[in-house]
Amino acid sequence: MPQKPKRKPTRKPYELFYWPGIPGRGEYVRLALEDARAPYVDVVRERETGMDEMLELLGRESAKRPPFAPPFLRDGRVMVGQVAAILFYLGPRLGLAPNSEAGALWTHQIELTIADFVAESHDVHHPLSVGLYYEDQKREAARRAKDFREARIPKFLDWFEAILAANGATKTKARLVGASPTYADLSLFHTLDGLKYAFPKTMGRLLRNRPLVASLH
Repeated sequence: MPQKPKRKPTRKPYELFYWPGIPGRGEYVRLALEDARAPYVDVVRERETGMDEMLELLGRESAKRPPFAPPFLRDGRVMVGQVAAILFYLGPRLGLAPNSEAGALWTHQIELTIADFVAESHDVHHPLSVGLYYEDQKREAARRAKDFREARIPKFLDWFEAILAANGATKTKARLVGASPTYADLSLFHTLDGLKYAFPKTMGRLLRNRPLVASLH
């Protein structure tokens, strides 16, 4: 079973740092916080000085544990970067991770696999360099997209379908780990949402034969 939230509601809200107006990697953290109804501040969106604060934290050379890039989370004196690490930290505090060490690590492993899936999806549009515009690499992107549609998406979806089946999931109650929702379920939901938007025909065809994954969205 997922843990009961450890964090007392009287404590200061979590602080989430991410670029405004971009529903990207920061959305995975927002989903977990929103699902748990946890108090948090979306710093750049909600504070007038939020962008300056985020950039200052990113550029602080004297920091012992500086974040590499948004999103990152601040909880008092604790600063955590990278989506999977943030969710590993938040999971037990929000009641979105199993109690057991094995269960918590398995959930984290699934989240890391989702992160790989997301990275490959992103690279479809930037196969040569993230520093180049899509228009500068359209020919290469078309080749990358073909391989992603035909080989990579099915491979990832097959793995998720298999672990859902191994966990006893049904089309009316699909869970990746245990019997209760975890942050991995939320992350896979968000990933499927993005893939359905980017590759509607491919996802429509592939999900017909993967009913457990389809039921998560």
